[in-house]
Amino acid sequence: MNKTMHKILLTGCLLLPLVLSSCTSTLSPWSENIAISPEEAFRLGKIKNTPYVINGRVYVPMSYQEALSYEETGTASWYGQETLDQHNGQLTAYGEIFDPSRPSAAHKYLPLPSLVKVTNLDTHASLTVRVNDRGPFVDDRVIDLSAEAAKQLGFFEKGTAKVKIEVISR
Repeated sequence: MNKTMHKILLTGCLLLPLVLSSCTSTLSPWSENIAISPEEAFRLGKIKNTPYVINGRVYVPMSYQEALSYEETGTASWYGQETLDQHNGQLTAYGEIFDPSRPSAAHKYLPLPSLVKVTNLDTHASLTVRVNDRGPFVDDRVIDLSAEAAKQLGFFEKGTAKVKIEVISR
């Protein structure tokens, strides 16, 4: 298959969920905070949990049904480590304004929004956070947390921690 056909197929696969999602009027319970254009939302998978592309890799979010029994153990990090205000005020993938002083999270595959219990396996501290962003796009990381969430879980200074993630609600 040549590159042009590959691009056409990929574009078709990415557009199909958007076309199908326009057939429904169901809104998320937090949709009043959306502040993003439909074009930008589709490009980054921000509408109806559609597939999205980062650095040439296609990510396909889980359905809410798939996410209900989801658990994962791995490395958590917190975003904005370079400068604490790096992402402050920017829009999350769900279209909300990111505030590092409030607990929140980013995940590659969980539907937006989702509520998850994150437990630091070293300290056993746990916290419920709302996943409203995409990431982390570092292969060995399973979740990115806001600075406040990292503080409450006790790994702000260290930068990363081994955690368990359990979905508790959408």
